[in-house]
Amino acid sequence: MDFNLTEDQKELEGLAADLLAREVTVERLETHEKSGAPYDLGLWKAMAQAGLLGIALPEEVGGAGLGAIELAVVLRAVGAHVAPVPAYASLALAALPMAKHGTEAQRQLLTPLAEGETVLTGAYREPGDGLATTARHDGDGYLLTGVKTFVPYAAAASYILIPAHVEGAGIGVFLVEPSAVTLTPHPAATGEPMSRIALDGVRVDADALLGGLADGAAWATLGRFAMAGAVATVSGVIDGALKLTTEYVKTREQFDRVLAEFQAVTMQIGDVYIAKRALDVGVWAGVWRLDEAARHSKGATPPLRESDVDEVLAIAAYNACDPVVKALYTCQHLHGGIGLDVTYPLHRYFAAAKHYGHLLGGAEAQLDAIGGLVAGVSMSI
Repeated sequence: MDFNLTEDQKELEGLAADLLAREVTVERLETHEKSGAPYDLGLWKAMAQAGLLGIALPEEVGGAGLGAIELAVVLRAVGAHVAPVPAYASLALAALPMAKHGTEAQRQLLTPLAEGETVLTGAYREPGDGLATTARHDGDGYLLTGVKTFVPYAAAASYILIPAHVEGAGIGVFLVEPSAVTLTPHPAATGEPMSRIALDGVRVDADALLGGLADGAAWATLGRFAMAGAVATVSGVIDGALKLTTEYVKTREQFDRVLAEFQAVTMQIGDVYIAKRALDVGVWAGVWRLDEAARHSKGATPPLRESDVDEVLAIAAYNACDPVVKALYTCQHLHGGIGLDVTYPLHRYFAAAKHYGHLLGGAEAQLDAIGGLVAGVSMSI
């Protein structure tokens, strides 16, 4: 694969970076955090007007019809500015699975998202390992039972994607309105709204089943884009933190010398850069494979094994959960006392890295997944 972005992708990268640099100022972040609003609606609409929310959505719903690489470009920019918008929740956890597996009527629900008029999300995590939520037939519908955790922006969403084992079939994904479930607020390091979802025999109609199928395909797509979106966001987070730290050590003086002139500081900045680059390699390799797998499903060659996609994404996720989080500790250390001050921007990057590390399940879980994939053992997402 070629790790260089195409000219069109570079233009998208510049557009996203310019818009977010202009809109996401420290003052605006502080104002948003004091407002109590779930997300910055003005920024959300600005991203929609720039075409960033529809970049990977189908053209028939107002999107650009592009792929996972372009989605990663947008999410990296969101992470680099720790922008308070539900881009990861709406795009990675909901829109991409809906676009790929939804019926025509279900895909039309993406039109308001492309216009910045709505929010979507997906319930990727549960207590413990694996997927325990079930869907039992009830007349012409289903009864959903189970618990979902760490669901971002659930209360603000129009629909939540709920995966479940369907009675007499495989795993299906259901479109469920937040008003139909019990939401309990979850604390999050970033301050963004997270919820625990309780499903106690929640009834949904048959047309709530994504694509009308319970064959596990939509669940697999949801899991892969959940990981790809998270690692892409963290890639932006560490990039933003590295730039902030580099500028600090270039200007901060100790013993009449700027910090950057000390060999130990230079080596530590180098360690942060290495952690960032290692994650970047995993991110671009993972999303490239996602796009290649999509092309292969339409008849393109050569074939790409699904386990190849999962293995690379798991490696990227490990780097996001462990080396990058340790690199953020280094950034804090290099800032000295100000690195722990919540009035200084670095704390937002640190909180975001920790948050996505928890959402991904932690480093040990990713090592287990990598081991299982290398050994050819099927691992539950």
